[in-house]
Amino acid sequence: MSAILVSEPPFGNVTQRISKIVDQFEKKGYSGFSAGEAWAPNVNLYETDGAYVVCVDLAGVQKEKIEIEVVDQLLTLKGHRAVPTEFDPVAVSCKGRCKVHLMEIDHGSFRRQVELPQDVLKNEITASYRNGLLWIELPKK
Repeated sequence: MSAILVSEPPFGNVTQRISKIVDQFEKKGYSGFSAGEAWAPNVNLYETDGAYVVCVDLAGVQKEKIEIEVVDQLLTLKGHRAVPTEFDPVAVSCKGRCKVHLMEIDHGSFRRQVELPQDVLKNEITASYRNGLLWIELPKK
């Protein structure tokens, strides 16, 4: 009998969501639980010969609502994403009240920290925001 190694377990996304909810329960208890409280955006980290690159999924966040701070070896991202309420007028018409049946898109204040390597040129960090993705380039010394 042969074994197949799967890189991601079945229902991996469901497991992530359940873990997030359990974490919120443990930190705040059931009475303090709110799906819209502080959240952490997903991050990809890349490395090239000359730089580290951080890609942050911030779809729906206004560029002006994003704060980037580097202190010592810690990159901190903060900001706010409003509840998505603007509907495509061709696809949906929601005048007045609108029932919510499912809300999976995180909203509200967010904060994410990424530890930086020692060889980052902090004075040369650049950032750009395109198509809902924040790209931060951290040149190496």
